[in-house]
Amino acid sequence: MRIRYALPALATFTLCGLGAIPVVVCAQDVVSITLPQETADFRAGNGEEIARNYCLICHSADYVTTQPPLTTKQWGEIVSKMQKVYGCPLPDSEVTHLVNYLVAQNPAPR
Repeated sequence: MRIRYALPALATFTLCGLGAIPVVVCAQDVVSITLPQETADFRAGNGEEIARNYCLICHSADYVTTQPPLTTKQWGEIVSKMQKVYGCPLPDSEVTHLVNYLVAQNPAPR
């Protein structure tokens, strides 16, 4: 993915999930950067489409799939935080399906 932005510039930042994305307000010189290619993908399973539709709004699949093994309770707390704190538009009716998918992809040791 290529991103173009300008320097020197006055920039503002918008928060999306846990990261900040620079947004150019005024510019003179243009600079390009290339982000690394995705190396991970969501595994097939019940809830994969929900993860694609909602997690990828702000996160890469790499970020989600490299999380440590978490319990159902821990994933539930994270998903709830993404909804309530960061504004993920995930419907409440899909939370349990997404949490179960995330737990199945990287289960916590028993």
